[in-house]
Parts: sequence; structure tokens; C-alpha cells
Amino acid sequence: MRSGNEPATARSPLRLRFWLGVWGLVWAAAGTVAFALAGRPGWAAACGVLAVMVGVDLVMIVRHIRQGPHYQPGRDIPPYEPPHSR
Repeated sequence: MRSGNEPATARSPLRLRFWLGVWGLVWAAAGTVAFALAGRPGWAAACGVLAVMVGVDLVMIVRHIRQGPHYQPGRDIPPYEPPHSR
């Protein structure tokens, strides 16, 4: 059941997603370098593609963080009615 205080207590997962993305980017870049040095071009390319994808995701995450909070209903909006069982 909705209590009505969700907008006040909600937390965004964007910062956690950002730091997990940074962690993934570090490992993908390290994998690209390690496989390139080991003479495995296929694996190096796969890690490179993954690093690019994570980089694009990080750009989008930072963009969403910088946009700030979006509309949340104020205190004058009552909580949803609980579902009535049949």
C-alpha cells in the first residue's frame, strides 16, 4: 500500500549505477590492454566494444544526474487509494 511519502523518501540509483559503470569501464579497459598485449585480438576487440558501451552509458548517467529531479507530486496530492479486494 502507498503511504504518500514516497516522493520525499525516494532515492535515485543513478550514483550507484555511475560507480558500478566506472568499475566496469576500468575492468573493460584493463582487459582490452591485457588481451592486446597477450596477442588475442578477438578478446581485445570484445573488451574494447564493452568499454565503449560502458562509456556511452556513463555519459547518459551523468546527463541524467545533471538534469536534476523531475516532477514529484506535492503534499497537496493525496496518496493512492489501496486496491479493494473482490
